Amino acid sequence: MNHLPLIIKREYITKVRNKAFIIMTFMSPLIMIALFSLVAYLSQLNNTKQKSITVLDESEQIESIFTDKETVKYTILKGVTLENAKAIVEEQESYGLLYISDFKNRVGTTDEVKKRNVDVKFYSSETPSLSIISGLETKVEDRLKEMNLQDKGVNQATIKNAEVDININQENFTGEKTSKEGSVVKLIFGGAAGYLLFMFIIIYGNMIMRSVIEEKTSRIIEVIISSVKPIQLMLGKIIGTTFAGITQFGIWLILGSVLMVVASLIFDIDFSQVNTPQQDIMAQAMQNPDANADIQIFINAFFNMPLANLIIAFILFFVSGYLLYSSLYAAIGAAVDNETDTQQFMLPIIMPLILAVYVGGFTVIEDPHGTVATVFSFIPFTSPVVMLMRIPFGVPIWQQVLSLLILIGTFIFTIWMASKIYRVGILMYGKKPTYKELLKWIKY
Repeated sequence: MNHLPLIIKREYITKVRNKAFIIMTFMSPLIMIALFSLVAYLSQLNNTKQKSITVLDESEQIESIFTDKETVKYTILKGVTLENAKAIVEEQESYGLLYISDFKNRVGTTDEVKKRNVDVKFYSSETPSLSIISGLETKVEDRLKEMNLQDKGVNQATIKNAEVDININQENFTGEKTSKEGSVVKLIFGGAAGYLLFMFIIIYGNMIMRSVIEEKTSRIIEVIISSVKPIQLMLGKIIGTTFAGITQFGIWLILGSVLMVVASLIFDIDFSQVNTPQQDIMAQAMQNPDANADIQIFINAFFNMPLANLIIAFILFFVSGYLLYSSLYAAIGAAVDNETDTQQFMLPIIMPLILAVYVGGFTVIEDPHGTVATVFSFIPFTSPVVMLMRIPFGVPIWQQVLSLLILIGTFIFTIWMASKIYRVGILMYGKKPTYKELLKWIKY
């Protein structure tokens, strides 16, 4: 009799009714949203505080560019020495002092003076923000560049009009058009798919292993194994735990989205205020008038990808890769008595995954159709991650099918081998198995 559906149902219900599972399912998004809310709130407070910067420009030719903004207020000092300016800033507890030396009467070669080699220093009691320093450097550089051009009799508008933007149109020999923006979108999609599979295997593979160990140590398995085939029991635990993981993941997404909206409405928190260096770069890029056109290019590049192929391949490789590694986790759980003993068997499982992420991250970016990337996309223990990263770049269907067949064949062999270990190891107690003993169990 096929007991597999009953085992899957039992495993699923047992998991979702587990008190620790329920607590983590609902507490994890609460904790994450609480942390994000706190960071966003503190960033929002930090952004509302206006920084006061004092400027001492001895040349009196750059100070005009410093105009007040919402987050920065500039105070221009005139007719004071540097030491007096420092004392004034310390007394007023300003954010810092920007000092620009007098390069009009600078002693040096003619070339040095013409190049306007100016000393610029920023004095502050604390380490200043990187974004503040970068902004000040940009302002001074642009002003000095403008002055140098004026000295040479070059009109800045003429240079602006002479600038030419080159966008190399990419097209393969079949007439299909591509672009560098499309390559970036493909990298993002492939990287996200590979990393998601990596995390899913790590999280829920360990859950399967712990589940097997718990049943083994509680001796419940001795009753179950008398009426159920080991391979059915193992498949039932893998599939049932997978469904529980998908349920948990879905609740995280839905509950996290709802909590984020509620937090932003009730506490008036703007999550976009969480400042990172990447966000500063994005904010500067959005000030470019061509930013909207660039965004449209990325959107078009996304919809120009073979989405149907990507979705189908993602589901097939994701499921097959997860089942392959889950069977190994279940076998490890059956071979040991506690989680401490699992460490000696974890390295052979984790290493191919880590290798797949690194190979996909470096070789696929450089050459998605190169020898290294292609070979690793056929090796079953790395193909789920590497192939998912390669597919957005246009992998032939025959390569995808061949890689998938190899992966499925390896899974069938692995599930058979793991069931052999499961059959013997599930009833073994009090002895720490070795690799040699595992080989003996497989031969039984």
